[in-house]
Order: sequence, then C-alpha cells, then structure tokens
Amino acid sequence: MATTSAARPAPPRLTPGAFLVRGLAAGLIAGLVTFVVAFALGEPSVDRAIALEGAGGHSHGAAADDHDQGHDQGHDHGAADAQADEQAAGPGMVEVSRDVQRTWGLLTGAIVIGPALGGLAALAAAALVGRLGGLSARGSTALVALLGFVAVALVPFAKYPATPPAVGSGDTIGGRTAAYFAMLMISVLAMIAAVVLARHLATVRGVEPWTAAALAGLGYLTVVGVAAGLLPTVDELGDFPASVLWSFRRGSLLTLAALWASLGVVLVALVGRLHDRVASDLRRRELAASL
Repeated sequence: MATTSAARPAPPRLTPGAFLVRGLAAGLIAGLVTFVVAFALGEPSVDRAIALEGAGGHSHGAAADDHDQGHDQGHDHGAADAQADEQAAGPGMVEVSRDVQRTWGLLTGAIVIGPALGGLAALAAAALVGRLGGLSARGSTALVALLGFVAVALVPFAKYPATPPAVGSGDTIGGRTAAYFAMLMISVLAMIAAVVLARHLATVRGVEPWTAAALAGLGYLTVVGVAAGLLPTVDELGDFPASVLWSFRRGSLLTLAALWASLGVVLVALVGRLHDRVASDLRRRELAASL
C-alpha cells in the first residue's frame, strides 16, 4: 500500500508554473494561426506597397522598419538602388530576400511572439484567478485575453495604425517608434490600474461589480484618451493609394485580432481542463476523507 501511494502522481494544482506551461503552448498555437492570417491577409498588401515603392511613385521611407525589417531589401529596385542597398548594408551583412521574409522570417517572428505573449497572459491570469469576484478560472483567463488585446493591440493601433513600406521618412523613424511605445506603455499601465481600481471598488468599497468595472473602464478610456491627445500625431502618408493603405491596415488589425483570439481560446481551454482536474481531484480527496 505504501509503495502504491508513493507512486501515485502528484495532484494537479492551479500554480503559476502550470499556467505558464499552458500559456507557452497556447502562444505557440496562436503564433502558427497568426502566421497563416498574416501571410494570407497582410503580405499581399506589403507586396503591393513594395511594388509602388519600386516603381518610383513614393520615396524610399523607413516605415518598413516599423513592421518587417528589410522588406525592401529583397525587391528589385534596379541596378542603382541595388548598389545603394549593398553599400548601406555594409561589409559582412547579408541581405534577406523578400521570399524568405514573407515565409520563414514571418513564421519565425510569429512563433517567437506568440509564446512570449502567451506566457505573459498566462501569468496575469494566474494572478487574477479567484480575485475577480465570482469569475471562474476560465472567465478570468478570457478576461485577461480580452483586456490584453485592447491594451496591447487595439488602443495603440488606434493612435498609431500600421503603415506599409514606402510610407514615412527615415528622419522621423526614431520619434515615431518612441511615440508608439509610449502609447503602448501608457495603455498597458492604465489597464493594470483599471483592473486594480475595479477590484478595490468591488471588494473594499462595496460597489456593485458591474458598476466598479464601468467606472474603471471609464478611467482607462480617460487616461488613454488624454495620452493620445498629448502624443504627437504622425501624418506622412502623402499621396499613397488609399485602397492599398486600407488593405494593409485591415490585414494588420485582423492579424492582431487573430493572435489574441486564438491565444485566448486555446488558453481558456487549457486552463479550464486544468481547473476541472483540480476540482475533480479535490472531490475525490473529500470523498475519501469522509469514508
């Protein structure tokens, strides 16, 4: 009997480590989904933008660095542009072809970003399980994914939407990048503060949960709205075709939505299964103790 008991596997637990493992797995799956969506919806618009740039309709801007480094390096600009690109690259640096960028390069980026976001989202969910009123582990995880999409993707995108290659001046790329990350940081910190405020109002002040959530949400919108008004506006589109711009931005937003949606769905499913196993093990132990 003692040997059998010792060989019994350890009971499942809702620990941060268990959440992290499931977050990494969910992030990997989300990264693969994101690659498919980005390849199907985003890359055609990038190709059209590069074609416009190569045709001489727009200046060779640095906006490509904001989304996919070196989009223009694999494109045929003609002998003069190719020589200029080679000189700019410097000795010992290898240019990456456009075909590699849109396939293996895109896939590599997706499967790196996916698990990273999945791990962070899982740890946030682990910290909030049992601390959001009557929300279950599934509900808390789903809420984290939704708030993550809003704070990390949607709000920064609304202020600084994605721009394709051939848009933007190389002289302003530093300022544009700093402004974007400032908006991202403010949005994330404001969302964390909103969650803390909602929990404080509901648990300490006795405010109804939905009222507390509404007040915290209003506070978040106020903070990011003020930040968006104070941060510099970027308007370097020039005469870039509106149809290509719309297609590119739509593809970019759908790619972000696919990343967070697939991450949320898979992570909720994995966390839900873990929660059910923990609850089942607890019931068995209680039943055994009562006998």
